[in-house]
Amino acid sequence: MDIKVTTLDGAEAGEISLSDEIFGLEPRGDILQRMVRWQLARRQAGTHKSKGRSEVSGTTKKMYKQKGTGGARHGAKTAPQFRGGGKAFGPVVRSHAHDLTKKFRVLALKHALSAKAKSDDLVVVSDVVLDQPKTKAVKERFAKLGLANALIIDGAEVNANFGLAARNVPHIDVLPVQGINVYDILRREKLVLTKAAVEALQERFK
Repeated sequence: MDIKVTTLDGAEAGEISLSDEIFGLEPRGDILQRMVRWQLARRQAGTHKSKGRSEVSGTTKKMYKQKGTGGARHGAKTAPQFRGGGKAFGPVVRSHAHDLTKKFRVLALKHALSAKAKSDDLVVVSDVVLDQPKTKAVKERFAKLGLANALIIDGAEVNANFGLAARNVPHIDVLPVQGINVYDILRREKLVLTKAAVEALQERFK
């Protein structure tokens, strides 16, 4: 498929051909959901922890005599039902990550790119270069392109001035092409790719 290329100022800058194997798939929600779940699971710190029965301080002496009290037969104050006792089956420090094959992750990224292309939320710009790191200047350019909520993907390196200016704009994320991922693509309304990013992606999945 062919898509128009614009400059950061909103002027036309020709066309670029996009691979149908990357940008022309029929998006599948189940693939995207599994990928997002995988990404978010890997982000979880997993540092939650509660003390078990063997970890709390408390006497293990029998609290009262076995018979004649009319109560349950308790033998330690560290039991979970007592205040200050250990928690039964409480959370422990662990990793929430689970496996997802590399082939599936590649397929999910292609489906995310195709989803943006199909919904006309994909914008290709010639480059994202600024002479000075001025947030006001970059906001004016975003207004011309109609970008209020977008993920911008540059080539191997993001222009330093553009990166500094854009990071002050809310709902705008800027990443190099190596950092492109399904979750960030889907959480923003628009996906903006530079020509360098398109070429790098098509080379990567060739």
